[in-house]
Amino acid sequence: MTTINVPTREEVSPANQANFDGIKKRFGKVPNLFATLAHSEAALGTYMALQDAKSSVSGKTREVVNLVVSQVNECEYCLAAHTMVGKMSGFTDAQVMEIRHGRASFDTKLDALARLTKDIAQSRGHADQALVEAFFSAGWTKENLMDTIVAIADKIVTNYLHSTTKIPVDFPAAPKLD
Repeated sequence: MTTINVPTREEVSPANQANFDGIKKRFGKVPNLFATLAHSEAALGTYMALQDAKSSVSGKTREVVNLVVSQVNECEYCLAAHTMVGKMSGFTDAQVMEIRHGRASFDTKLDALARLTKDIAQSRGHADQALVEAFFSAGWTKENLMDTIVAIADKIVTNYLHSTTKIPVDFPAAPKLD
C-alpha cells in the first residue's frame, strides 16, 4: 500500500504555508486532514474556500450534515472530528449518536434534515421525494436544500480523502454505533 504522509508546514508551498497559519489560528492546530490536502496547492486553497463560503446551513445544522454523511461513508477521521465539534456546538453525546443514525427526534426540523441528508448520501443524490417534501414541510427552504447538497459534497471530499489516504486520525475516536 502506498503511504501518503502528512506534510509539515516547511514541506508545503508558500501559499499553503499561509493556509496552515490561518488554519492553526482558527483551530489551534493544523489537523492532519487539512495538512494532507496541502500536497496540492490548489486542493487546500479550494477546500478552505468551500469551508469559509457563506451558507444557510451552518453551525449546529452543518454538524448534522457532517455527522450523518461521515457515518454513511464510515469515515473514522471525520466521525472523530465532528463528534467533538458536534458536542462543542451543544449536542449531547446521545444526540450525536442519534444524528449519526440519521435521525434527530429531539428537534423536528433537524430530524427532517438528518433523514434527507442520510437518504441523499446513501442514494448518491437520488433523493426520496417524500423526504424532500418532509424537509420543506419542516420549514426548510429551497436555499437550505441547495446549501445542504453543497455541505454533503464538502463532507464527501474529506470522507473520501481519509478513506483513500488512511492518514492518522488526530482527534479522539468516535464511539462505535450500536
